Amino acid sequence: MVSNQVLGVRLAAGCLIVGVVLGGCAHTPQADEGSSAPAPVASGNATAAPGPAPMTATEAALAAGSNSAPEAAAAAPATDTRDMVKPGAPKEYIVKRGDTLWGIASMYLKDPWLWPEVWIINPQVPNPHLIYPGDKLALAYGANGMPQVRLVESGAVRLDPRLRSEALESAIPTIPYSAIEAFLSRPAVMTSDQISHAPYVLAFRAMHQIAGSGNEVYIKNLSAAENARYAVVHIEGPLVDPDDGKVVGYQATYTATALVQRSGDPAKAMLIDPARETVTGDKLLSSEATETPLTFAPRPPAGKVHGQIIDVVGGTNFAGQYEVVVINRGKSQGIEPGNVLAIDQKGDTTRDLGKYNREFGDGSVPTSFAPMLQLPSERIGTMLVFKVYDRLSYGLIVGSTDSVYLGDYVRNP
Repeated sequence: MVSNQVLGVRLAAGCLIVGVVLGGCAHTPQADEGSSAPAPVASGNATAAPGPAPMTATEAALAAGSNSAPEAAAAAPATDTRDMVKPGAPKEYIVKRGDTLWGIASMYLKDPWLWPEVWIINPQVPNPHLIYPGDKLALAYGANGMPQVRLVESGAVRLDPRLRSEALESAIPTIPYSAIEAFLSRPAVMTSDQISHAPYVLAFRAMHQIAGSGNEVYIKNLSAAENARYAVVHIEGPLVDPDDGKVVGYQATYTATALVQRSGDPAKAMLIDPARETVTGDKLLSSEATETPLTFAPRPPAGKVHGQIIDVVGGTNFAGQYEVVVINRGKSQGIEPGNVLAIDQKGDTTRDLGKYNREFGDGSVPTSFAPMLQLPSERIGTMLVFKVYDRLSYGLIVGSTDSVYLGDYVRNP
C-alpha cells in the first residue's frame, strides 16, 4: 500500500505552473539499447551532422501524433504503469524554452495527465516539483519493470530569493500560455445580478460614441482610488444549459483596462491595453473578480462527468486545437481547474435502408419511411479545464482529430 507521504509527493509532483511562454527545445543523443548508462551529451565543440530544426516538446509530441485522441483511461491512475509509456519515448531529454509540461508528458506517455505516476522526484534538487529550461530528464525502468522519468541533472542553480542578483528562468508552463493568456484575468462569466450592480461606462469625453486606447471615459457607480485598474467587459448573449434550458451566466468579453484618473460619481478613467472597442453601457470588473489560479494539476475528475460544449469562444460553432470552449459543468458538478475531459463527437442519425430494402424492396413505399437510427458518439479529442464557475467552465482543447462543435459531449477520459 502506498503511504500518504508518497501520495502527497506524487500529487505535488503534478502541480504544473501556467507561466510565460518559453521557446526552443532539443533532444540529446540516445544511448545504445543494450547500455544502461545515460546517453552522452554532445560537447559544444564537437562537429555534428546537420539535423532538423529544433522543436519544442509540444511540437515534437504533435509530430509524433500526440494530437490524436489519447487512449481511454480510468478516472483514477492505474497502479501498473508499464503500458503508459509511448513506444519511441526519448531516453533523455533536455528541457528548453518553449516547452510545456503537457508537451513533454505527451512525448513520454499515452495519457499525459498521468505524468505524476512516472515522475520521480530527486530530493537533492531544490524545488524538485518544478521543471526548468536546461534540466535533463531520463527515462529508466525500475527493478519491477515500472517506467520512471527522473531529473538527472539540473540546468540552472536555484538560489534563495534573497541571494538572487537577477531573475531566473521560470518553470515551464503546463500548456502554451499564449493559448489562454486572455482568459486568465480578463474574460468572465457574470450573473444577471452581478451585471445589474456592476459599475458601467456612462459616457466618453468629447462625446465619442466608441472609445479605444488613450480615450477618457466617465464611469458610473465606481468607488475607487486614483490609479486603480478595472477590466472593462462587454456583455454577450446568455449561456444556456441544454439539460434544463436555464441561463447559467452571461459571457463578459474583455474590451480594455480602465485606469482611474479621478474618483467621484461619475469617476474618470483612461482606457489602456484595448482588445476591441468600448461602448457605453460596458461593465467594469475588479482584477480580483476575474483572476484565475495559475497552479493546477492535470487529472481526471474525481466523480462521474457527462456534459456538453455550450459555447465556442470567438463566436463560431466549431473549434480546433488550442482553442477555448465552454461546457455546462462546473463547481456544482465537482469540476476543478486542471480536470482533463474526453471530447466525444455526437453521432449522426441515418435511415436504415438495409431493413427498408428487405421489407419494401419493390419500391412501393418511399425511402423516407425507412426507420431512423442514431449512430454512436466517437472520441475526437481532449480538453483541459482551466477556469471554473458554479455551473460552467472554460476548457482548452489540447488535442483533437476533428473539429469540435457546439453540442459535442465531454466526459471522464
